[in-house]
Amino acid sequence: MNQFLFSYGTLQLEKVQIKTYSRLLEGKQDVLTGYKVEHLEITDPTVLRKSEQKFHPIIIKTGNPLDLVEGVIFEITQQELLETDQYEVSDYQRILETFNSGKKAWVYVRIGK
Repeated sequence: MNQFLFSYGTLQLEKVQIKTYSRLLEGKQDVLTGYKVEHLEITDPTVLRKSEQKFHPIIIKTGNPLDLVEGVIFEITQQELLETDQYEVSDYQRILETFNSGKKAWVYVRIGK
């Protein structure tokens, strides 16, 4: 059974998709309301090699309907979802959210900051 994953950051980069999934992903633009983007310094060498970026976006829930995060919902396999869990550092937590389109998808967020 395929999964839906919302990306607002480095997982949209082709080089990261190839290094993580060995393929390019297909997706559709969507928006998540009530969240805002911050940036997180990455120190994990594996993630740094894949993204080639020291700072990655991370979103936090604000509950404010004026806060919006734009991104892409990708359709991936269950195995690819597990591979994504390995790519995301421990500062990120995967949760299921509903997007402006009405679609439910997994998204990585910062919890408890």
